Amino acid sequence: MPESNTESIIELLFEWLAKRLDSAASEWIQMKCSAVQSGNLRDLYLAFGFVSRKLPKTELALSTQELEQADAVRLGWRPELWSVQDVARTLLILQYDPGSEDQFVTVLDRLFAAGEVHELIALYQAIPLLPYPERHTDRAGEGIRTNMQSVFRAIAHRNSYPSEQLSDGMWNQMVLKCLFVGAPLYPVLGLDLRVNAELSQMLCDYAHERWAASRTVHPELWRCVRPELTPGALDDLKRVVEQGSELEKQAVALSLFSSSDTAARDLLETLPELRKQIEQGALSWETVYLSLDRE
Repeated sequence: MPESNTESIIELLFEWLAKRLDSAASEWIQMKCSAVQSGNLRDLYLAFGFVSRKLPKTELALSTQELEQADAVRLGWRPELWSVQDVARTLLILQYDPGSEDQFVTVLDRLFAAGEVHELIALYQAIPLLPYPERHTDRAGEGIRTNMQSVFRAIAHRNSYPSEQLSDGMWNQMVLKCLFVGAPLYPVLGLDLRVNAELSQMLCDYAHERWAASRTVHPELWRCVRPELTPGALDDLKRVVEQGSELEKQAVALSLFSSSDTAARDLLETLPELRKQIEQGALSWETVYLSLDRE
């Protein structure tokens, strides 16, 4: 699992803000970060809340080069949807040196407990960058269970922490909840690497529930279904091949293409045009996601 290079991350965050803030706002965040760095907890709590008053709400709108810099200092860091305020709040947390794991978790707990929606989003987005990553799994679990979809997406989407740190049980819960609440799976990082037998069975069971209620099944569900892991999964995939929409068939073809099961590969041969598109790179989970986004 990648380690956070805190010093380089802080330097990069300051660099991004310097390009986007006027002198007054820039001086304010630098002053507050200095106070926090000196160990002033009161300044941390106050400044964290005052970010929304002192800095603009604008999106960060990172360039391709800046996104590459992010991935270079912390593998898997995906801040393309961050705002200027998200960066400032992350800086404040990273400047705090607690001296112990327990103290850092205590401070983080207080920030979460007092946070409004935008502050919670910033906190969850920042989790992959924080020290003591193994101590934040319970906090990530709270983000998964929240009823606030924007907060849920902050932990589930474009966030490397879940795939790196969560148990299979928590991971599976997060993936299934994406389908429950209509959050796409494509932005979930590490999805293919965390496929497991329990998740594959859970998704098949969920598809059966949807079919029994005469409801549609989200095409992305099939991404984590593997016949080699789940008895009966091949029959479900066959059903989609025979009865599903074109987009559902595309999703099943991609699932079959990823399978090591011989019967699954044989089923894929009944979709020769889709297999060809996959091999040529014209059909992928990204194209399925974009097609769903246009619907």
